[in-house]
Amino acid sequence: MKAIILVGGFGTRLRPLTLSVPKPLVDFANKPMILHQIEALKRAGVDHVILAIAYQPNVMMDFLKEYEEKLGIRITCSEEKTPMGTAGPLAIARDLLDDGTGEPFFMLNADVICEYPLREALTFHRGHGGEATILVTRVTEPSKYGVVVFDEGSGAVDRFVEKPKEFVGNKINAGIYVLSPSVLSKVEMRPTSIEKEVFPLVAQENKLYAKVLEGYWMDVGQPKDYLTGLNLYLSGLREKGSPLLAQGSHVQGNAVIDATATVGEGCVIGPDACIGKDCVIEDGVCLRNCMVFPGTRVGKHSCVTGSIIGWRSHVGQWARLENMCVFGEDVQCKDELYLNGAVVLPHKEVKGNVPSPEIII
Repeated sequence: MKAIILVGGFGTRLRPLTLSVPKPLVDFANKPMILHQIEALKRAGVDHVILAIAYQPNVMMDFLKEYEEKLGIRITCSEEKTPMGTAGPLAIARDLLDDGTGEPFFMLNADVICEYPLREALTFHRGHGGEATILVTRVTEPSKYGVVVFDEGSGAVDRFVEKPKEFVGNKINAGIYVLSPSVLSKVEMRPTSIEKEVFPLVAQENKLYAKVLEGYWMDVGQPKDYLTGLNLYLSGLREKGSPLLAQGSHVQGNAVIDATATVGEGCVIGPDACIGKDCVIEDGVCLRNCMVFPGTRVGKHSCVTGSIIGWRSHVGQWARLENMCVFGEDVQCKDELYLNGAVVLPHKEVKGNVPSPEIII
């Protein structure tokens, strides 16, 4: 079985992290974002993953080669010379996706984090006999999104309503689909939106169905949502009783600490913290609602809250970082500094306090 992942372009919303690697290779809970999806696809029976990519395809493929062998899955790059929207990549990869057997394939947006109930989605798709299945997720404020209006009994999609002013439903497109190859005939070789141009055509033919995605869901394509997604992911691990969650007197709530990381005396890790490979967390450090990327050192008695610290950075002693600080790769933060919402580009040194949010270039 096959799958296509829309890897996309420059990842501008997740800068400065994406200044060092393509967005799908940014760590999320101690593994690259895209690896969460590839592993889920493998579990669902997929043996060939196609990456629709417009930015640094060679970097992506070089990195994923080792996982091809580890997971026993074929990974192919389908390169977009110009951005092709959310449906155009299907036209480019048409020959890879349709092998003449009529077997459906998965399509995923690379930014999405959830439980990935892909086997259940495939069973639902085969059961209704239509051309396409959209996974939808519940939201509390549907007026901010495009709402999918469908029959709650059969799943048949009636229409899409963009940012409705009156309540029509609270289910939105979750960015995960099961598609039959016949859908490909509706996709032209040009920049195209699957949500606005292709799915409405399928719905008109009464061949589009929606299945509600149970559990958590988040588009983690920007820092605030990245941390929200991390919190949801860690809560999901707790519900499953996962051994990945850290244990010990220094851990509060949900936290993941890589086995190669070092944590000093008197630290408070969590809730909702993740410490990457080869990190050094010195004595008396407090980490809450944050992601500390591999190779980073956090100095004694520092506190990091609601922030993301990029690869191989150094936070000095008695420093305080809060309110969505985001460090790129190899950022050096001096001792005893207060940083409030500082976004720091890679390889920079922070020498003074940042009392209000700013970008340091």
